[in-house]
Amino acid sequence: MKRKWQNIHPLSWTIIVGTIFGRMGTTISIPFLAIYLTQVKGASAAFAGAVIAASSLIGIAASFYGGYLSDRFGRKKIMLLSIFGWVLVFAGFALADRVWTFFLMNALNGLCRALFEPTSRALLSDVSKPETRLFVFNLRYTAINLGVVFGPLLGLYLGSSKTTLPFFIAAFIYFIYGAVLAVQFQNHTVPVRETNKRIKVRDALQVTRTDRVFSITLIGSILCLFGYSHFTSTLAQYMSASPFIEDGTKIFGMMLTLNAAVVLVIQYPIVHIAKRFSPILSLITGNVLISMSLFSLSFFHDLLSIIFIVVLFTTGEVLLFSMMDLLIDQIAHPELKGTYFGAMGFTQLGSVIGPWAGGMLLDAFGAGKPFFTFSILALATLCGVPFLIAAFRKVRVMEAAKVNMHSENTLQN
Repeated sequence: MKRKWQNIHPLSWTIIVGTIFGRMGTTISIPFLAIYLTQVKGASAAFAGAVIAASSLIGIAASFYGGYLSDRFGRKKIMLLSIFGWVLVFAGFALADRVWTFFLMNALNGLCRALFEPTSRALLSDVSKPETRLFVFNLRYTAINLGVVFGPLLGLYLGSSKTTLPFFIAAFIYFIYGAVLAVQFQNHTVPVRETNKRIKVRDALQVTRTDRVFSITLIGSILCLFGYSHFTSTLAQYMSASPFIEDGTKIFGMMLTLNAAVVLVIQYPIVHIAKRFSPILSLITGNVLISMSLFSLSFFHDLLSIIFIVVLFTTGEVLLFSMMDLLIDQIAHPELKGTYFGAMGFTQLGSVIGPWAGGMLLDAFGAGKPFFTFSILALATLCGVPFLIAAFRKVRVMEAAKVNMHSENTLQN
């Protein structure tokens, strides 16, 4: 374990620490945006869901190109462009007044994330040794949740469901993060793969499209993200309007903090067990647990039940996100890692459809009839399992073929 800590590259540390403060700044404000739009600006639940979904919608269109551009032009340029773009986006949120402006800002937020996320993950892979990559990926995931522990509590304290001023805090944090990262890039060399500079976007699209394991996993992951997206969109609106829950907005903020705290407690024990099996099995189990937790919201409304549901949901979340980066790292072509990480951005289709569908169901059935809303959402999420099972079977077949080929070569020699 000590050796793993010592082998972490300085740029990896910058990304990990920056992620803590970046996610803290983001969760001060973004999770409360749907509540602010419906209760302060008078927007409908469906429109608020569409605003939240705008970030993921742009992410779908741009994420592949974000990863591809990092392969083509280098990690440094794309990361700095996106992170300083975030500074302007969060300042725009703080100054926004009309509801369409929030839609535009969240769309630009998605663009920045689509550029930064696959590039930063590809950089972590580039500068990490194979034996430490899972450890580094999970440190990044831990950093995300450390930020989320404090962000929602600060958001509640600052009244983020009633004002946009906390977005200025996020803008300042990302400015500092970008400045530190720029200095780090000057002091440390980023590995460059010369073959990447010759890759054409058409060739990159062809490789990822014809990778059957990747394609099937992508479809299953989209449905996983569909279920996960309701935690910060549909659930936020339901909690604030539910006749069964008193002071739902406050409880929702505490749920976000509990979610992040549970991740920190259970992440490494779960990863220690999960790494013994195929990452696809982790995705399958995570999907089932998230589906179960969404369905449970139909029946249970007391505080203890809500705590249990959050723990169940969080366990599923950990299984999804702690192993997804490792899965992509394993199946990606070495010279196309940025492209593969970027192509996984298509999973955000689930995050686009999810908030919109959840908002539509809340408008149709109301917060007083959660059974219809959450049963439909849980069932839709569960549809991802057959695709993930198919991907797992294909991986097993491919592994068996490799073993047979190796045996034949050994006998011939």
